[in-house]
Amino acid sequence: MTRVIGVDIGGTFTDLMLFDAEAGAVHVHKVPSTPAAPDEAMVTGIRELCALAGVEPGDVTGVFHGTTVATNAVLEFDGATVGMITTRGFRDVSHIGRHQRPQHYSVVQDIPWQARPFAERAHRHVVTERIVPPSGEVLVPLDEDEVRAAAEALRADGVEAVAICFLFSYLNPAHEQRAAEIVREVMPDAFVTTSAGIVPQFREFERFTTALMNAFIGPKTGTYIERLDAALQRIGVTGDLHVMMSSGGVASVRAAAERPVTLLLSGPAAGILGGQWTSALSGRQRLITFDVGGTSADIGIVTEHGVAEASARDTWVGGYPLLVPMLDVHAIGAGGGSVAFVDDGGAFRVGPRSAKARPGPACYGHGGTEPTISDAHLLLGRLDADRFLGGRMPLDAAAARAVIEPLAAQLGMGVEETAQGILTIANANMARAIRSRTIEKGHDPRDFALVAFGGAGPLHAAEVADLLNVPEVLVPPYPGITSANGLLTSDLKYDQMRTVFMVEGAVDAARVNRELEDIERLLRSWLHEDGVPDEAITITRALDCRYVGQGYELRVPLDDGLFEEAALARFHELHTREYGKAHGDPIEIVNARITAVGLRPTIDRLPVTSGSLEQAKVAMQPVRFDAGNGLAEHPTPFYERAQLPLDVAFAGPAIVLHADTTTVVPPGWSGCADAAGNLILTRGDRA
Repeated sequence: MTRVIGVDIGGTFTDLMLFDAEAGAVHVHKVPSTPAAPDEAMVTGIRELCALAGVEPGDVTGVFHGTTVATNAVLEFDGATVGMITTRGFRDVSHIGRHQRPQHYSVVQDIPWQARPFAERAHRHVVTERIVPPSGEVLVPLDEDEVRAAAEALRADGVEAVAICFLFSYLNPAHEQRAAEIVREVMPDAFVTTSAGIVPQFREFERFTTALMNAFIGPKTGTYIERLDAALQRIGVTGDLHVMMSSGGVASVRAAAERPVTLLLSGPAAGILGGQWTSALSGRQRLITFDVGGTSADIGIVTEHGVAEASARDTWVGGYPLLVPMLDVHAIGAGGGSVAFVDDGGAFRVGPRSAKARPGPACYGHGGTEPTISDAHLLLGRLDADRFLGGRMPLDAAAARAVIEPLAAQLGMGVEETAQGILTIANANMARAIRSRTIEKGHDPRDFALVAFGGAGPLHAAEVADLLNVPEVLVPPYPGITSANGLLTSDLKYDQMRTVFMVEGAVDAARVNRELEDIERLLRSWLHEDGVPDEAITITRALDCRYVGQGYELRVPLDDGLFEEAALARFHELHTREYGKAHGDPIEIVNARITAVGLRPTIDRLPVTSGSLEQAKVAMQPVRFDAGNGLAEHPTPFYERAQLPLDVAFAGPAIVLHADTTTVVPPGWSGCADAAGNLILTRGDRA
């Protein structure tokens, strides 16, 4: 029996989906997030969802969770007091960094790792040791007495977490492992991490930064996960808790607590997977995922080759470079709670500051006092005040008007025109972000479908698609719960790599195969600890390669079996696809990489309901749209999503009410529900 729950905690709402395989049923639920204690909303939501579904918490066989705790700890710089023990002479590697900066051409910017280092210089200690490339031979033994003295000094300074970062530990982790043992003896209550234990890869600045970030967020994230696991057990949930990682797979509580730096894009990664899964049911492969919640808009790209992963040059979080596998997600501060204001220069702006869950938009009735995107939608009639979230959360139209009026007066505009201006600016910001992930990376958005989800994505999708000439929009069956849905489509997944450095013509294939086999054994052992049998494990081998002299790598997939140097020829094809041409330079192997997936029962299809347009229509109300000739009022039908007929088109303007969000079909667009449960929006001239 499989009865699993996916839970995604956002800045405004916590989204839940329960899949009951035995009954073939899906149940969804949303509760307000509790940012001060995220686990409270999750536990409350699970208890209420089980009651709605008529099951006991003890009947749940697994809980899969997307969390923002690790991300928020970095963005808010709210983590542990960190100490660092490193190779003598390299105390300031994590401070000096590289020439790469968050804003290349700005001369007035704070460099995050310098302005806010994870480990203050006073807490960075050096010890004598040296391992040398290329073999990883020990040139200078580790001075264990110096390690012990450094640990005692860190303990006296009240340090809570320690990162061990030695220069060439990616070739031989023995010194880091021994140093960690000594630190744990001296500081038994500290969170201790090693750089090679997180990412045994060259690029010492990025590796050190990754280990320091892991230490910085480790205690808070670990405490949260342990507290959540205990709370679930208290309400009777006996199924295992798993957490979504940035790479698009889920990990056990143990793995998540040890390597919290792998969780930084937990929620957005689940959203991309949910959008990919539901779109595949409708036969779409080339996708722009458009996940707009209360605080941010997250954008991902899916092609026929799968979900795009971030390259080593793009894996930045909060301005800090990382070396952990993560899906290529771009986030901007644009969501339903984004605040509209006039800045000091007199410009009309929207976001990135958000009203968050509390007080939230004024129309939510929780004390919000600033105009937000959600208030603008309500004022223009795009949200039904009485049917929001299935009627569970009535909206206050008077409060929305009251907070937009002062902004309108400041701008010298009408209230409705100001509300439309808020949406116009927000849509432009979202379209600009999508252009940065498509056109600027060589993708033509006209070749993609826009998959809109999150609480606010379907409200903006068609108008954003118009700005980009994207031909169609897909809205999943439960758009506000798509990230939770994505959690239920994910398998257990672990990634690991090792730097090998070999040049074409002098490749030691036997060594490459040994490294791949060693990594595979390690990842299989992790999956065995999670209870996954060998027959449910799939292994993918790859090499990170580049032309000699290049700064970054492309991933070359390998076939099953032993590696042979001839397989490197695939790199030319990948380089042509990525950059438009191949070169005759020698190919350099940089990293050997393994991805191990533990297959588990996952949701395969969502139940689809239907009716007729007459049954679906619940109201006819005036809604204001700017269809290119100024803001005007349009009589607009409101449809219940669950009652829409399949494969029957309806013309816009129209508003579609879901249990968890609202879809806007502007004038000139049409909508049609398909057999997979997706709502497909198309412009009239492209139908």
